[in-house]
Amino acid sequence: MELILWRHAEAEDGIDDLARQLTPKGRKQAAKMAAWLNTRLPDECRVLSSPAARALQTAEALNRKIETVSRLAPGAGVQTILKAATWPGSNETCVLIAGHQPDLGEVAAHLMGARGSLSIRKGGVWWFSSRDRAPGNEVALRAVIAPDLL
Repeated sequence: MELILWRHAEAEDGIDDLARQLTPKGRKQAAKMAAWLNTRLPDECRVLSSPAARALQTAEALNRKIETVSRLAPGAGVQTILKAATWPGSNETCVLIAGHQPDLGEVAAHLMGARGSLSIRKGGVWWFSSRDRAPGNEVALRAVIAPDLL
């Protein structure tokens, strides 16, 4: 199974956290990353997004069907995110989650066996693979990329 963690792109400041929109720079970041992802994602990749406007706008750059998942809002815990993705024991081949820091960074740290949170840049992607290997499940980090490198 593939799990792609996509942090929302640059967003405007605002008091209503869930309503914050992408800035023009953020829209460019999302478009660049979406173009990179679309050449690599399988057609059947399920796309999940936080209900926050900035995460939804980031995911919408893919031009794919998006499932908005309320429990992926800012502050979602590691287990909540992994459960939403059905990681690792799923028949699905690919799940992409558009979400937030430090939440996605905590998931990345957990998958790598570290404590705390790893830094995921705005608009950046961390791509993990899971494979069944004896005696258990193996996790591989396949890619880490930020939109300014594209």
